Amino acid sequence: MSILENKITALIGPSGCGKSTLIRCFNRMNDMIDKCKITGSILFDGNDIYQPDTDAVEIRKKIGMVFQKPNPFPKSIYENIAYGPRVQGNNNKKELDAIVEKSLKVAALWDEVCDRLQESAMGLSGGQQQRLCIARSLAIEPQIILMDEPCSSLDPIATAKIEDLMLQLKKKYTVIIVTHNMQQAARVSDFTAYMYLGKLIEFGKTKQIFENPQQELTENYITGRFG
Repeated sequence: MSILENKITALIGPSGCGKSTLIRCFNRMNDMIDKCKITGSILFDGNDIYQPDTDAVEIRKKIGMVFQKPNPFPKSIYENIAYGPRVQGNNNKKELDAIVEKSLKVAALWDEVCDRLQESAMGLSGGQQQRLCIARSLAIEPQIILMDEPCSSLDPIATAKIEDLMLQLKKKYTVIIVTHNMQQAARVSDFTAYMYLGKLIEFGKTKQIFENPQQELTENYITGRFG
C-alpha cells in the first residue's frame, strides 16, 4: 500500500481487523507495547522506519497522531500547543506565541479561544478539545497526521467541523484516518483501504472502492452484509 502525499487515506473494516494496530505502526507507537512483534517494512522518505538505527522520537516528530478520545494536557490552552516546541528546546516567547496562533488558526480554533489562551484546556467542549489536539500535533510541523477514529466520541456538528478541517489540512499535510464510519470515509478520503482479520483486502481510490469494489469481501462490507 502506497500512501500518497497531500491526500487523505482512510482505513476501514470491522472491529478488531487491525486498523488501529496498523496506523500505530506508522509512527512506531507499538514500540511501547511489550511483546509486540513487527515484521516487514514501512518506508518514509525512502527509508525503512524500522531499521535499528532509526530514531523513533524523530519519526514521531514528523508523523503526528490524534487519538480516538480527545486527550488535552491538564494545562492552559496556550501551554498545550507550546509543549511540543518547548520540549524541542524552543523557549522564545515571541516564537512560541506565533506557533500557538498559527497552529490554532490552522486547526480552525483560534477565533473560539483567542481571548482565553491561559484558561484550562479541560474547559473546552469535546469537539474543541479534539481540534486542540490536532493543533498540538501541528505545532511541531509534522509531514503526516495520523487520526485514529477522531470523531467517534463527537456529536454530528463537531464531527462536521473535524471533517472540514481534514479537507483543509491535506493542502499541506498527508492525512491517514481510521474510521468505522463508512459515510465519513466516502465524504473526506481520496483513497480507502479495506482490512479484514489483519489483512489488507483491497486498496484504491475511494470512489472505486465504494462504487466498484474488486473483492467480494469488500463489497459485502460496503453493502452492509456484515460488519
